[in-house]
Amino acid sequence: MRVVVQRVAYALVEVEEVTISAISRGLLVLIGVAEGDTEAEARWLAHKVANLRIFPDAAGKMNLSLLAIDGSALVVSQFTLYGDVRRGFRPSFAHAAPPPLAERLVDRFVQFLREEGVREVETGQFGAHMRVELVNDGPVTIVLERAPRGEGG
Repeated sequence: MRVVVQRVAYALVEVEEVTISAISRGLLVLIGVAEGDTEAEARWLAHKVANLRIFPDAAGKMNLSLLAIDGSALVVSQFTLYGDVRRGFRPSFAHAAPPPLAERLVDRFVQFLREEGVREVETGQFGAHMRVELVNDGPVTIVLERAPRGEGG
């Protein structure tokens, strides 16, 4: 499982020109699920995202977590995070999880974020063509990955 975390001043998701989700200060989390991923990876990443200290403290140092600032999260499923372009120019998505598994694990990731104590967790729409608008604050962008235990995780 792979996530791209962006610290944002705000972010929103539109489907068919209608805003379906929006957050103010917090994190935009783009999440990709790979074949073989399980709830264990989703839980580990949710804990990491909720506690990742990438917000500034009073001294301006990245020292506060999403929980510490009582921030929001916008979680958007993005299978293209598993696009492989090592050969040729057209990405292969052979390692992305099939949609039923991916949707279930994205939903579990969202649930785990809430269980971690994140006050507001919004989502995109699984499988839809989405427009994501954001103001990256910093900019700060972090990539996290957790492979299934049997694959070096």
